[in-house]
Amino acid sequence: MDSESLAAAGLLAALSRTVEIFADLRHPFVRHEHVSTFFPPAGVRVGVAFVLPDGREVRFEVAVAAAGDVFHVEGSITAESLTGAASETLLDLPRKVLPDVRDALAVLDDYASDVAEAANRAIDRLLEELA
Repeated sequence: MDSESLAAAGLLAALSRTVEIFADLRHPFVRHEHVSTFFPPAGVRVGVAFVLPDGREVRFEVAVAAAGDVFHVEGSITAESLTGAASETLLDLPRKVLPDVRDALAVLDDYASDVAEAANRAIDRLLEELA
């Protein structure tokens, strides 16, 4: 396998791990659905969306994109505001720009874990605000 094929295989493996991490996210009082979005020229956003009892959506996501000779990785938790206007950012991990695909995939793994770790706390806090 050439280096580009190995990089593609590494990316698929990292995305599979990310999907698995997000698949384990559950909350007993909130329904959820898995989301993934591809965006040009070569990016993907993977995560899970929870819908609170008041109808607001809370998204837990990570993204990786190739642009030129670098990779961009980011992660976030966002919640729709009570007024329906702009979303509120609950967690915004810094965008990392990395020249090496292996480094980008390591950051993607870390960001997926960080977002998942904060998920139940974020949902619990938002549910408390509804009470």
